[in-house]
Amino acid sequence: MTNQKNKLLRKGILMDLLGMATLFIPFAGPFIDLLWAPFAASQMNKMYSGKQGKIASVIVFVEEIMPGLDFIPTFTLMWLYTFVWKKQPEMQPITVEVED
Repeated sequence: MTNQKNKLLRKGILMDLLGMATLFIPFAGPFIDLLWAPFAASQMNKMYSGKQGKIASVIVFVEEIMPGLDFIPTFTLMWLYTFVWKKQPEMQPITVEVED
């Protein structure tokens, strides 16, 4: 599990850096974002399944398509939400009685 978490973090950081790189490309950056936004959204959906992955893919799409928001590390924030901030359900102890 830890290996999978680290792999998601590394891929997320790479995706964030690639998304931020368009900020530094004059004139062409916003047009590259038009291609990058759907790709980033599909990658987010592949990396995080279920309802949370779908919501995150919409957020990353909007973040990438809107001018000036490329600095937000959406993939890294999703990783932090999934593995650090999200409360996991508390484990309830199970009592097992054994008869002789």
